[in-house]
Amino acid sequence: MAAVLKVVARLVALLLILLGLAVTIVPRFLDRIYYRGPASSHFDTERFFNPDGDEDTKRPPGGGGRAGFFWRYLTGSDDRPPWPATVRIAPVAPPDRVQGQRMVATWVGHATVLVQTQGLNILTDPIWADTAGPFGMGPSRVARPGISFDRLPRIDLVVVSHNHYDHMDLDTLRRLWKRDRPRIVTSLGNDSVIAQAGVPATALDWGQRLGLRPDISVVVTRNHHWGSRWFTDRNRALWSSFTITLPGGNLFFAGDTGMGDGQWPAEAARLGPVRLALLPIGAFRFAPGQMESGSHIGPVDAVEVYRRLGATRAIPVHWGTFRLSYEAYDTPPKLLAASMRCTGQRGFAPIPLGHPVEIGPYRPTAAAKTPRAELLRCLDAAGADRLR
Repeated sequence: MAAVLKVVARLVALLLILLGLAVTIVPRFLDRIYYRGPASSHFDTERFFNPDGDEDTKRPPGGGGRAGFFWRYLTGSDDRPPWPATVRIAPVAPPDRVQGQRMVATWVGHATVLVQTQGLNILTDPIWADTAGPFGMGPSRVARPGISFDRLPRIDLVVVSHNHYDHMDLDTLRRLWKRDRPRIVTSLGNDSVIAQAGVPATALDWGQRLGLRPDISVVVTRNHHWGSRWFTDRNRALWSSFTITLPGGNLFFAGDTGMGDGQWPAEAARLGPVRLALLPIGAFRFAPGQMESGSHIGPVDAVEVYRRLGATRAIPVHWGTFRLSYEAYDTPPKLLAASMRCTGQRGFAPIPLGHPVEIGPYRPTAAAKTPRAELLRCLDAAGADRLR
């Protein structure tokens, strides 16, 4: 019976995908206008774009046609390594508040992290949903949230990087707003999507800043990605990273991003020293041996982003919660550890789900650049090429 239900679920999902593809060639009734404004270096008055090029975010990440990509994914015919059905966690309740320059970070799961400092409770891309997709469909959560919603302390600030379902969960935002009335900051156009949940948000362009206190602000910063809630509203809203300027060193959240031109980490670093960086390392492999996709950095590029930021500490996110690609469950942290050894860096390693971790004070770092080809050779010698 379970096998039959699985086949039926895949067929239903396939029909939805085909319907979505169909509306890209029939009247575009699912298109939405989320933002209107003048043309800029990354907006053509209709859609946003990456100024460093969009070719790598448009093509299917595993190569080949888009229909074939979805078919292989839905039918499981891509030889993907198995994932656990569930991951056991033992969460520890975070503190209510953390005062002064002390900083505590708790990984909730995927790209959701609670960062507590200066009396502020900050939440990144909050998602407490069981699935990452429309209508309750999409990849299912294998690890429950590291903090149950009813044990989450009162939230003051939420940053939402873009409108993909695994980063913008409208039900979670509605619950947060109803309970805490936090300040929600996002990038242009996403406030329109969030408003569909009856929730107000402040939308800013890359480089714009919102002051919270005289010495604390949120800066929307560039990264390399794309946005869509449907198939026809692609890039109607902007994607971003965030730099939260803080006494004692900044917090950087990369959002969801590919490497692009690789200049955006340095742009964020110019806003001040980075004490803590939250960097994605998962959903990078859509074909055997792949080390990155146009939309997602993997560990190999994440360690270079870490170096370019000059961050004292980094926490890897965007792995181990929802299965979005074809690497094994534990490949991202294993490859990250190997990449850190090959580059001789320290301070970028996973933290347990649901465990508050003390973040030390900022201290300058000066790691030497490791050419990517040299890093890949080192990884091959270490056996990383055998990781699936």
